[in-house]
Amino acid sequence: MPSAVVRDFAHLSDEAVVALVARSEESALAELYDRFGRIAYGLALRILRDEALAEDAVQDAFLTVWRSAARYMPERGKASTWVLTLVHRRAVDLVRREERRRTEPIESAPEPASGAADELAWLRFQRERVQEALRQLPDQQREALELAYYGGFSQSELADRLGQPLGTIKSRMFAGLTRLRELLGDPHNEGSAWSPTHSTT
Repeated sequence: MPSAVVRDFAHLSDEAVVALVARSEESALAELYDRFGRIAYGLALRILRDEALAEDAVQDAFLTVWRSAARYMPERGKASTWVLTLVHRRAVDLVRREERRRTEPIESAPEPASGAADELAWLRFQRERVQEALRQLPDQQREALELAYYGGFSQSELADRLGQPLGTIKSRMFAGLTRLRELLGDPHNEGSAWSPTHSTT
């Protein structure tokens, strides 16, 4: 019986699964976690650099998915982007919380706090710039870049996930990166953010 449910979910889009979550179907939330849990944890871990905190961030984010799925609007973006944005937001909140815990009782060591705050502010600034530019890309280019940026997928993995030839994925990412750099207006600086090892085969 459970395997039949899984097969049924396998034919549904991410957006359709979120719609089922909005109807308080717990099995749909489990399916959503199966699809994005690993990616979400990887994203949270890169931000928090702590396994326990990363797990907390993912759990809290999926709890938010459960509570707010009815407010998700497919026309505003893909379900994967929505879920991972919630994870990113929660991870950043935990960074701030942990930073306050470390700095409030210790006034004699402000430098680490300042450095972390500067890094967080820069991360937020860069993320906002990139997200704004991504919104202006065609859907297929944006999807490929979002999965690479948020999920750490290689081009080969993207081809498997999206059911497209590797050459198609490479073309989409190349075109998307070119346009993204034009929108960001700083190819030398921003190019490094979009040319990590996970963007190669």
